[in-house]
Amino acid sequence: MHIPDGFLSTPVWASLDLAAVPAVGYFARKARSDIEESRIPLLGVMGAFVFAAQMINFPVGLGTSGHLLGGALLACLLGPASAAIVMTAILVIQALVFQDGGILALGANVLNMAVIGVLAGYLPYRLFGAGRRKKLALFAGGLLSVMASALAALAQLAVSGVPIRPSLAGVSLVLFFVSGVVEGVITVAVAQAVENLNPGWLARAEASWKPGVAFFGGLAIALASLGVLIASQAPDGIGKILEQVGIASHPAGLLAAPLAGYEVSWLPGGWLRKAMAGLAGLAAAGLACLALGRFLARRRSA
Repeated sequence: MHIPDGFLSTPVWASLDLAAVPAVGYFARKARSDIEESRIPLLGVMGAFVFAAQMINFPVGLGTSGHLLGGALLACLLGPASAAIVMTAILVIQALVFQDGGILALGANVLNMAVIGVLAGYLPYRLFGAGRRKKLALFAGGLLSVMASALAALAQLAVSGVPIRPSLAGVSLVLFFVSGVVEGVITVAVAQAVENLNPGWLARAEASWKPGVAFFGGLAIALASLGVLIASQAPDGIGKILEQVGIASHPAGLLAAPLAGYEVSWLPGGWLRKAMAGLAGLAAAGLACLALGRFLARRRSA
């Protein structure tokens, strides 16, 4: 879902970069009033988990893969404002450290996944997630977050002049829909597992959040270190579209990312390279989200 540099026209990426700044600033102000001191560790562990989950691509058909976006899951567990901040931190680390998504296109990716994806993922839960239809709301949120993010990315590419044929767009939307269905299923499964461990999480009840922290922390480490063994190597939906329109490879990034391709290049062996890069990334994402949470909480009390 990440758009690399070189595919959005200058007016498009520049406009989206400018638009992303006040959008993230708005969510930061909202999160500042919502964050409770006792729950700051959740931002760190959820940032680490979503970062690790996004590394694991699963096949969705026709030589295309998808991965968990996590916008709906973050929004329902943390609230939309905190979710947007966590997702933004993940996207920044992915672009700067792993060359996953462009630096110039960072505003587009933030708007697509941290703003549109999070809000779309939270909408069903907000509308009808308080009662017996909670699982349906979680599933719908996961599906809607993927479709909304994908439509935004496709629109930005089309406006930038990338020649996406109607037939290719139609097939891509079907594949994004399949990916969204998987996202919805994962969102329900993970949220239900947390509710079983810690009843009241989704209801924002006053309960111990330590089981949830331990659950997501352990799962993040397992995904980053072992998930690469089963991850699909096929390109994601956006990458497949760019290949189909005759763009076989992404242009080089503006900066030399230290862990480009999610690999520690000086280590031997493919698995070890990726596992160590994944562990380094989830540590960076977790610490960044933790630091942001503490910063925002202090700004509220200042």
